[in-house]
Amino acid sequence: MKLSDYKKAHFIGIGGIGMSGLARLFLHGGKVVSGSDRSPSDITRSLMLEGASFFESHAIENITDDIDLVIYTEAVSEKTEGYVELQEAKKKGITTINYFDALGMVANEYYLIAVSGSHGKTTTTAMLIDIFEEAGLDPSAIVGSLRSKTKSNYRAGKSKYFIVEACEYKRDFLSLTPDVLVITNIEHEHVDYYKNLREVQQAFSEFAGQVRDGGSIVLNFGGQNVAAILEGIHASIVDYGKYFDPTLTLKMPGVHNQLNAAVAKAVAELVGIDSKITKDALQNFTGTWRRFEYKGEVNGAKVYDDYGHHPTEIEATINGAKELYPDKKITLVFQSHTYSRTHALFNDFVRALSLADRVIVLPVYAAREENISGVSHTKLVEAMIKSGEEAHTTETFVEVVEELKNSATKDDLILIMGAGDVTQVAGMLTK
Repeated sequence: MKLSDYKKAHFIGIGGIGMSGLARLFLHGGKVVSGSDRSPSDITRSLMLEGASFFESHAIENITDDIDLVIYTEAVSEKTEGYVELQEAKKKGITTINYFDALGMVANEYYLIAVSGSHGKTTTTAMLIDIFEEAGLDPSAIVGSLRSKTKSNYRAGKSKYFIVEACEYKRDFLSLTPDVLVITNIEHEHVDYYKNLREVQQAFSEFAGQVRDGGSIVLNFGGQNVAAILEGIHASIVDYGKYFDPTLTLKMPGVHNQLNAAVAKAVAELVGIDSKITKDALQNFTGTWRRFEYKGEVNGAKVYDDYGHHPTEIEATINGAKELYPDKKITLVFQSHTYSRTHALFNDFVRALSLADRVIVLPVYAAREENISGVSHTKLVEAMIKSGEEAHTTETFVEVVEELKNSATKDDLILIMGAGDVTQVAGMLTK
């Protein structure tokens, strides 16, 4: 299967950050693109301006006879609305393929740089795109966010290079056969799929085994949980820990971003980019959507929006905020993502959230799950209060916005965090 084999593609769940990036790639390749999702968004509106047709609901009528390829998000199942479109496509004999297989179909034709890891994938991928641009290497790329520089998650390039963010959920990254594999770090994540850390490590080990002959793996030799995946790997290993430079001046705070920069420097040197070009690109890097993204102010308090939804990410982001604003009182508005993650990492969440001066916790964003464990946002707050922390629950976005508009001052920094729809709070506060 090749992109050139198809003329019109329909995307079920086109509003997703990965799906929309792939849709842009198809549009740039001269394909006719249509797509559907539960509701319109800034992303779907942008896609329409770029030439895609968009349906605001899922229906069998969306699957027309002239479509020769249907790409569906992994979120589609018998329980979701988009399933009727998938079934209709199969009934009509149309080729159907999930997002990750479609991504592999396209990206594996290039010299592929795949950025994987439990944390830091998006920022590292975006950093690499900036570096390759600065070096004149004109890469193609898909990143799991919108670059601040271009407001897009896709870059159309004309060179041999393709840079892509590679997700480990359900071993999805195994659709890729990279020339350069980045592993930023490894932790027990996606607990609804991986039962324990060892299963995560096994998936990364399998991915490492797919690196092409003569290829390289960039990782941190000193990184916790990494050594276990290297047995029997044929690719050459590059230790990005050697590229860590705490004196490098970045626009984004935090040691975690210094580590992301170290990864980017290691990859850049691997493909022959001059170190000065790399340094200049990193110092000018302005980040991506929802990665400690500055949104504005309310009553003089600065408001930042962040996608972090794992305890490690929460801790890194809070520490980065403290580094940038040492004199500010941090109010964290948090929405946990999935019941299974909240339950499995409950104590780690309590510890990480407690790094903020004040915490407001919204109901768990269920995503694809039923609550079989009984965990809740209320229990998170109860555990924090028991530890002596200042925390309380709020049931709706409107309530938390009203509270902050009445209480925030110039001495505060407000941090909105979570992978669900909590990002709306940042917009409501600063509108």
